[in-house]
Formats: sequence, C-alpha cells, structure tokens
Amino acid sequence: MKKDQNRAITHQMLERLTYIHHRIKAECFPKTSELAKELECSVPTISRDITFLRDRFNAPIEYNAQKKGFYYSEKYEIPIQNISQKDVTALVAAKTLLQQYQGTPIYKELVAAIDVITFPQRQGTGAFIDRIAVPPMPYAIIDEAVFAALYQAMIQNRMIEFDYRGVLDSGKVHRRVRPYQLLFDDGRYFLFGYAEERQAERLFYIPRIEQLCITDELFTLPENYDFISRCGGGRFGSFMEPETVTYRIAFYGESRLAIKDSVWADDQKITEYDEEGKTEIVFSAAQGYRILKWVLSHGSNAQPLEPEDFVQDWQAEIQAMVRRSKRCAEIR
Repeated sequence: MKKDQNRAITHQMLERLTYIHHRIKAECFPKTSELAKELECSVPTISRDITFLRDRFNAPIEYNAQKKGFYYSEKYEIPIQNISQKDVTALVAAKTLLQQYQGTPIYKELVAAIDVITFPQRQGTGAFIDRIAVPPMPYAIIDEAVFAALYQAMIQNRMIEFDYRGVLDSGKVHRRVRPYQLLFDDGRYFLFGYAEERQAERLFYIPRIEQLCITDELFTLPENYDFISRCGGGRFGSFMEPETVTYRIAFYGESRLAIKDSVWADDQKITEYDEEGKTEIVFSAAQGYRILKWVLSHGSNAQPLEPEDFVQDWQAEIQAMVRRSKRCAEIR
C-alpha cells in the first residue's frame, strides 16, 4: 500500500489507467490477464494499476467472482478526465510559454506534470497551440547539475558552499550561503540568499556558480524571505539596494506611449505634459542600477530629474559613451 501511495504517474501508466477505466466502465468485466494481454504488459503491473485507481483515484472498483472480472459499483470518471477542454488548452499553452526555462529541473517537472494532466483530453488542441509561441530570446547557459543541487538544497533548507566570480570581484571567491529563492528573470537565473561572509542578503548569477556543495548544516528559513519585498515597490527585475528611493523621470517621443503601457512600480504616478511633449513618471524603488539601464535604453527620449545623485550617474554614463565614441572616431 505504502509503495503505491508513493508511485509516480508516467505517460505509459496513464495510458494504461485510461484504457483500464474505459474497459471497466463499458461493463465488460475485464480480467487482469485479458488487460495484460491487450496492453502488452504483465499481470502484476495491471494489478498494481487497478490498486492505484482504487486507492489514489478513489475508483469504486469491485471484483465479480461469478464473471471473474472487475466492474464499477457506481458511476465513475477518472478525475483527470473531468478537466474541461478550455483548461486543457490553457495548460498546454502554459507548457509552450515555459520553453524559456528549458535546461532547468523545474521546467522538466512542470512539463511532465502538464503532460500527465492533459494527456487524456489533448486531442484537438494542436492547431490552436501552434498560434501561441515564445519569440527567440537570449538565455543563460547553466550547469544542470548546479541547478539541481540548488533546488535540492532549498527543499531541505541546507547551507551551501560554492566558488563565485561577481562583476566587481577580481577573481573567484568562496561563498557560504543560505539559499532562499531561485529567481527567473527574462532568460536569466539568480539565487537569492544570505551570504555568511557578508552577513547580508545577496544575489548570485547561477551561471557563475562553480564547485557547489550541499553541506549537512540546516538553516531556518525566515518568515519574510521573499525577494519581491526587497525591491521597494519597483518592478525592474533581479536587483536590490538597501534604500528605497523616489525617482522622477521625463520621457519624450515614442517612449511616452511605451511608459504608459506598463506598470513599472507599485506606486507609480504618470503625468502628461502634452504642450511640452513629455510624459513624467514618479515612483519608488530600491533598484537604482536597473533603473539607470532602463533610462539609458530609451536614449535621448529619457531624462531623469530626481534624485540628484541618480541624475549625476546618468550624466556620467553619457559622458563615458561620448568619450568612447570619440576614441572610436579617432581610430577610424
């Protein structure tokens, strides 16, 4: 009994369960030997499948000694087959959208679960699903073994150690970390956790993690461990800073419409100045570095107004680009 309760459902098993269900439902009183022959498997396998249907899916399966076969004592349908076609389509569409997370254990597990759930009623969804796609996009090259180890360490709340090279590090450094969360950010993967050496929370870019080791030391996951709460209300991806800052930025030209099309922060306020041909947005966030990159991505159509140190950082970046442009012109 205990073994059956821990038994995972595979595609092959689901095919057998569905077939067995329909044969019993048709009141054919099928025998295990008949089912085994029809499904080209062993009698013990069929016996386990029938037990699985009865114990895990609560199927009212009874055995008729006179007819030497199985039957349902009351009307019954497998729970998976009660999913509507609309839900099946939505789940298969979700599988398509998950393609951006290929190469991770989570992707494999989610896709397998969706396949199991939607298998009995997947017919007829193909033509529509082809009209939902994920455009080509860059993705991080990761070591699946590292990702799987991180996943396991988080499940068990175990401390991990690894070698890491950050953007500002001159070389590899050894880290001892309490892994809190895995962050999926536009084709990139980060680990959010507490770094023992720094005595502070840090983000680690997973492709730069090497020689990862799961230790025997357990840690207690804090109640407020969610990375989102560290962003100060901003929605600029995997970056955090100690202080929440209020930003005021003006946008011009084609960027005006783009700014109004999205929610960039929880408390954002957008004001139109049509006579001046600009749109201003004011919001709070703790993600200054990402916000600077966002502003720079709009080129001459964006101008930060507050805070002053942010304006200075923006001006410094522009001046650096001008100097690089001049050097390139001289080389040519």
